[in-house]
Amino acid sequence: MRWFRSAVLYTALALGANAAFADTASLEALRDGSMKKLVFSDPVDVSQVVFTDPEGGEHRLADWQGKYVLVNFWATWCAPCRKEMPMLDALQAEFGGETFEVVTIATGRNAVPAIKRFFEEIGVSHLPILLDPKQELAREMAVLGLPITIILNPEGQEIARLRGDAEWDGESAKAIITALVSGS
Repeated sequence: MRWFRSAVLYTALALGANAAFADTASLEALRDGSMKKLVFSDPVDVSQVVFTDPEGGEHRLADWQGKYVLVNFWATWCAPCRKEMPMLDALQAEFGGETFEVVTIATGRNAVPAIKRFFEEIGVSHLPILLDPKQELAREMAVLGLPITIILNPEGQEIARLRGDAEWDGESAKAIITALVSGS
């Protein structure tokens, strides 16, 4: 039932986002290339399902409240995920800090040694290894396919979603992140 509710909510957000939120027009104008897939929405509360780190530490999305957060759901077997991971790493290296963070969550069966090996192979050094092995958070967040990237506002609410991979180290993505963190 929760999955169905989440799917209906996501569909409603995707269909109504452009018409309902004229105040996002300036952000939407910054979308170019693969970033045109980024759909802005009215702020929506997100799941607080627990996910873990490799040591078994428990985390919730609320742990990052107070800053804009780009949450990326991915898997080691997902080719588009593998393609965009270095770009997410570059985005975190450039913007990560007090006002912005990239949080990558491997969902489903992803062995920690395989994630570490993958990160090492492609030079990812700025992203966390976080795990959602039973896809509980992904289901609660209506993640229907991978990769899915969700932007949270400082209040911890979803304000945008992008389905598929994108050029997160490109000028359009950087302009959107800059506008968000500067309050534009």
